Amino acid sequence: MEAFNKKVEIEISKSELAKQIYAVSHLTGSFKLRSGRISNEYFDKYQFEADPILLNAIVRQMVTLIPSDIEVLAGLELGGISIVTLLSQYSGLPTAFVRKEAKKYGTSRLAEGAQINNRKVLIVEDVVTSGGQIVVSAHQLRQLGAEIDYALCVIDRQEGAVDKLLAEGIALLSLLKRRDFPI
Repeated sequence: MEAFNKKVEIEISKSELAKQIYAVSHLTGSFKLRSGRISNEYFDKYQFEADPILLNAIVRQMVTLIPSDIEVLAGLELGGISIVTLLSQYSGLPTAFVRKEAKKYGTSRLAEGAQINNRKVLIVEDVVTSGGQIVVSAHQLRQLGAEIDYALCVIDRQEGAVDKLLAEGIALLSLLKRRDFPI
C-alpha cells in the first residue's frame, strides 16, 4: 500500500499532464460531438477519468482554480461526476451531482447531494466544446436558486464555449486548452 500511495502523490507539470492526457485519450477519426459538430479528433474523457493516477494529477491541479467564494461544486452527468467527487475531497467543498434531466422517481431531483439554493455553485465538467450543456444546466440550477458565475473544466476545446458562457454570465475556467496539447 505504501508504494501505491507514493505513486498517487506524484505531482507533474501542466505540460507533462497535457502529454499524458493526450496519449491516453486523444482519438482521430470522425466523431459527432454533443454540439452536433463533426470533429476529426476526440478526447475520450473516460480514458483519463478511469485512470486513478492520471485523474488524481488532474484534480490536484484543478483544485487551485476554484474561486475562493464557491460554496458547492456541481458535477455534470456523466463525465463531471468522477472529477467533482475527487475535487470535493481535495477542496473540502460539498458536491451536487447534476442530472441532464430530473429523474422521474424517488426524489425526482435534478441535483442530488449538497443543497444549492442561495449558494455560490461552481459547475464542473470534463471536456467543453461549445458550452451547450453548461448553459442548459446553469439555467436549470439557477431556477433552483443556485448562484452561478463560473464553470470549471479539464479541457476547453476552444470552439466557442468561452464567449457563449460569458453571454450567460459564466466565466469558463479550464485546466487545459486545446493549444496546450502536442498536436
